[in-house]
Amino acid sequence: MTDEEHFEQMMSDFEIDHDKMHEIIEEHASAGDLVVASEVLPTGLPIIPLRPRPAFPGIMIPLVLNGQAQVAAMQKAMEHQAQTIGLVMVRDLDEEDSAENLHQVGVAAKIIKVLHTEKNAAHVLVNSMERFVIEEIQESGLTLYARVRYHFATELSVNPELRAYSMAILSTLKELVQINPLYSEEIKLFLNRSSLEDPGRLADFAANLTSSDGQQLQEILATFDVRKRIDKVLVLLKKELEVSRLQTKISKQIEEKISAQQREFFLREQLKAIKQELGLEKEGKDTEIEKFQKRLKKLKLNEEAERAVEDEMEKLQLIEPASPEYNVSRNYLDWLTILPWGVFSKDSYNIERARRILDRDHYGLKDVKERILEFIAVGKMKGDISGSILCLVGPPGVGKTSIGHSIAGALGREFFRFSLGGMRDEAEIKGHRRTYIGAMPGKFIQAMKTAGTANPVIMLDEVDKIGASFQGDPASALLEVLDPEQNGSFRDHYLDVPFDLSNVLFIATANQLDTIPRPLLDRMEMMRLSGYILEEKLEIAKRYLIPKALKSHGLQRGQVSIQKAALKQIIDGYAREAGVRNLEKQIKKIMRRAAMAFAEDEQLPKVTISRRDLVHYLERPVFTADEIFEGVPGVVTGLAWTSLGGATLQIEATAMAARAKGFKQTGQLGNVMVESSEIAYSYVMAHIADFGGDPEFFDKHFIHLHVPAGATPKDGPSAGITMATALASIITGKVVKKKLGMTGELTLTGRVLPIGGLKEKTIAARRAGLKTLVFPEDNRKDYDELPDYLKEGLEVHFVKIFKDVYRIVF
Repeated sequence: MTDEEHFEQMMSDFEIDHDKMHEIIEEHASAGDLVVASEVLPTGLPIIPLRPRPAFPGIMIPLVLNGQAQVAAMQKAMEHQAQTIGLVMVRDLDEEDSAENLHQVGVAAKIIKVLHTEKNAAHVLVNSMERFVIEEIQESGLTLYARVRYHFATELSVNPELRAYSMAILSTLKELVQINPLYSEEIKLFLNRSSLEDPGRLADFAANLTSSDGQQLQEILATFDVRKRIDKVLVLLKKELEVSRLQTKISKQIEEKISAQQREFFLREQLKAIKQELGLEKEGKDTEIEKFQKRLKKLKLNEEAERAVEDEMEKLQLIEPASPEYNVSRNYLDWLTILPWGVFSKDSYNIERARRILDRDHYGLKDVKERILEFIAVGKMKGDISGSILCLVGPPGVGKTSIGHSIAGALGREFFRFSLGGMRDEAEIKGHRRTYIGAMPGKFIQAMKTAGTANPVIMLDEVDKIGASFQGDPASALLEVLDPEQNGSFRDHYLDVPFDLSNVLFIATANQLDTIPRPLLDRMEMMRLSGYILEEKLEIAKRYLIPKALKSHGLQRGQVSIQKAALKQIIDGYAREAGVRNLEKQIKKIMRRAAMAFAEDEQLPKVTISRRDLVHYLERPVFTADEIFEGVPGVVTGLAWTSLGGATLQIEATAMAARAKGFKQTGQLGNVMVESSEIAYSYVMAHIADFGGDPEFFDKHFIHLHVPAGATPKDGPSAGITMATALASIITGKVVKKKLGMTGELTLTGRVLPIGGLKEKTIAARRAGLKTLVFPEDNRKDYDELPDYLKEGLEVHFVKIFKDVYRIVF
């Protein structure tokens, strides 16, 4: 049989055989029985797939039909006298409607009423009647048609066992009604339409009442044996009962919590009303305004700021506290009224007091202290020190930040410090505009609020490490703040009114000046902190570092003693940098080991650290003694400056016989240093006769110049005369004087130009044990400013031209 014949046969089954129907009616009428509707249901039905749960017999349900296929199936059913459709649940909810995606067992339902119809949607009321099993299914256009075989509900004699099951279902349903009264209406409707003597119908009704998932309900629908069906339904009902109990418990807890919060809210509102009636408390808004007005009485705002405060006060009085604008306005007024407008601390210009404070907090740094005292003396004569921006430049750990504290203490001013290192957003300096959520003023206005006075000392740490990004250039924003001509009316983006920063003493710190923008550098007065020599570090360790370390480790004075020789070895072998930060770390390491010794042996009276004990406490030295390689032609000691202080630099030259002249440099030299070596080579080659060398020496030799420590990058012009001396030494075969070091820039004409970092280089020379130094003549004034203890025992020569250098070193 073809597919078309199958379909025609199924459609013919959809029609009820009227002759057969009349025979059935007559047969039952003669027996005195009623005709059961199930006996005349059609065996061919249009199918409507159901989601997400199946329908059960004996229950009237509303259906929402979506899509052209379901509406077409409903319309086909309405065209025939039976007006019956098949309701079958889909297997996979995510798959499309198809014959393969349908379960085998469904329910035949009679369409009672079509409530609403649209183009591709309809609302219908159906009465589900009997179960069926799909024997054959086929698609015609958009509609699914199935040949079905019915499983009619047989009337059972209710035995005691089935009655017990029915009573168990009813008992569970009663418990459900007590927990959830919504079930009661459905149960009443069922009792009006069905009998309790039909356990099958009761099981179907109970299953339909649960919130179980569709697959579990489909399993019950496909269970034709009433006894087994009731067993499964009872399990679902028990689960539903447990879920309902848990849901009720959770709801009760939430209601109790909400009730407690509401009760607390009402009590607070009543208490607030009572206090207001008694005059004990005012509205939140009134309290805020009164607080702002009280602050304003102690301040001296400028004219523009006064107008801004008045306007904002009027605005605040009109805004409801619940409005988002209220908090914006309140925060703005809070900042305007908390700043120290016209509030100044009294400056102390007592020079002796300032000297005592500086000497108490710092050892050495005599030149820096004198500059600070001169600075205070000028303030005393002038009456104020406004418009001053200092910049302390030096290696890490030399005391730049602590000197800022000391200056604030000497002047009797408040101190505020913040770091500019890594700052990339301009808003950090000038604040955010109030249009942004979470807007706040910049660092300077925050500093004024924290300090509480309009003339604090503000330290700008790490000004050489300030960054720039797409969010702006903080260094450019600093120009206004650090310009004495502009900062008298500094306008923060958040405040949007001028604030006077001209009375603030700004102190910036930096490790180097190369990365600071030139316009910013021009606004600051430089003070260099070059670092400490061994003798200074020794005194700092005795006076400050050791007592501080003892206290921080819970040790008493005298419990741990570090001998002088051991301290010198720590400074020279473990902490050779310009500052004392690493020295402090090494002392703390010793204190930790000593604390461990006291903890393990409570009878231990004292720990004494000698030079030999350092290997146990600090392991092997990090630095070895600066080896000055001397006594060989072509080897000269130079002096160099680094960001960590001064250092010695060995320069070596050698000559190799060759057919053609040549010159090579090694030692990871920078561009400037390579150029200096080429200038030295050209100068010595041009004046070889003046040095007593063979005029054809360079034509027959290849010259190699090397600066040891090849892994360390080196650059700068100050090694010019050192390189020229090494070349002169190699062509003459003469050895440079022992314990001699030099520094200076060389030109092609033989002039010696001045260099920087003379103090650091002198300190490095003393540390390396050099006795004779050669400096450019133009650096004489810098050398004269050095403290006497640095110059003691040194033989220093100042030169203008290289020939003077040659005469001194050989």
